[in-house]
Amino acid sequence: EYSWVRIPASALCEVYLHKHTFPLCEVYLHEHFFKMKIHTKYLTINTKKRIDFVNITEQVRKAVRESGINDGIALVNPMHITASVFINDNESGLLQDFRKWLEKLAPMDKDLYKHNLTGEDNAYAHLWRTIMGRETTLAIKGGDLDFGPWEAIFYAEFDGQRNKRILIKVLGE
Repeated sequence: EYSWVRIPASALCEVYLHKHTFPLCEVYLHEHFFKMKIHTKYLTINTKKRIDFVNITEQVRKAVRESGINDGIALVNPMHITASVFINDNESGLLQDFRKWLEKLAPMDKDLYKHNLTGEDNAYAHLWRTIMGRETTLAIKGGDLDFGPWEAIFYAEFDGQRNKRILIKVLGE
């Protein structure tokens, strides 16, 4: 029985060329031996509320299935500086707890922040995004998302009510 081990292209270059220098070796090996697929999809979201948590699990799952990738990873990025994508339990009480917790850490009071001296009123939203994180990466197995039974993917909007894009980038074989 055999076990397969992934070897970095640079190491294969050394073996393949018997340690001779060939600067395009990695490109050659990638084009001829490694056929990783890359699939990109954009979602547009416009929340009815300024602050909202939206379950986007099924939209991400659909993008993974459309990609035809069986084994790999998916990156989900909100592409906006006052939004976040994260994974957690799909339970409404927990989502309310997140907002309450964020309001304690960085209150929405516009007079607290120098950023708001520019005429903006969303400094809290930038801080909340930093706290909740920018994006998430998911495992793909068998052509589907590979995570626990209670996990869901959420888009967190902290300064909404206008069109925002979400990037879904799926990579793998």
